Amino acid sequence: MESTEMTAEMEALKSRLRATWIAGDFGEIAKSIETGAEEFVARLGLQPGMKVLDVACGTGNLAIPAAHAGADVTGIDIAPNLIEQAHARAADERLDVRFDVGDAEALPYDDESFDVVMTMFGAMFAPRPDVTAAELIRVCKPGGIIAMANWTPDAFTGQMFKTNAKHVLPPAGMPSPILWGTEDAVRERLADGVTDLQMTKQKINFTYPFGPVDVVEHFVKYFGPTQKAFESLDAEGQNALRHDLEQLWADNNRATDGTTQVESEYLEVRAVKG
Repeated sequence: MESTEMTAEMEALKSRLRATWIAGDFGEIAKSIETGAEEFVARLGLQPGMKVLDVACGTGNLAIPAAHAGADVTGIDIAPNLIEQAHARAADERLDVRFDVGDAEALPYDDESFDVVMTMFGAMFAPRPDVTAAELIRVCKPGGIIAMANWTPDAFTGQMFKTNAKHVLPPAGMPSPILWGTEDAVRERLADGVTDLQMTKQKINFTYPFGPVDVVEHFVKYFGPTQKAFESLDAEGQNALRHDLEQLWADNNRATDGTTQVESEYLEVRAVKG
């Protein structure tokens, strides 16, 4: 059973998760999947004037192309440093986008406020999936779209999380985020209030202008979950984790010119609110 209760333990867990995403600089990681984010938004067929919410928006990978499509966009994320970067990106591109610091489990918006509620590799990491699902549905207008991109368990990214878990125990008190990448879990979590639910597996590429060894160091420097994992280990443990991650990236690298190109799968969820 997934717990929806806000206990002292859950408050502590949420604080740790917030610190994890503030750590490093996720904006540097997000750059590698900007093209895939643009493709995700393009498939939504947004129209000018639509009210769109990007939940767990990070630095605006979805919000920025949605604004370019003419939508009235709001983005929200728990990490203030990422919201600052999103503001800067929008300003640089002369886009009028609202960005708020806030929690996917307690969205500070009225019921039925948005035509489209979207999230890419974001809301799936909130610790109480049932609460998150209820919030995504609540703020969506009747007939509106809830769109998610969630890593699948068998995806390269899922394998990366499993590699980390071999060396560092995942946070206690929350289901695995990659359950959001399984059709059964999505059907269960979005069962109430949704009249149509479609799920399609999609591919996205991580591209870096350097090799797998340097990609791992890039993640250690910039990706909060990887950074925190390394900080929790002694030197021997760090070396073991680094070795396994380097092997994973090398085994999945499609590039042969000294750069890195790795394909990962995600579950694209499209739900219509009843």
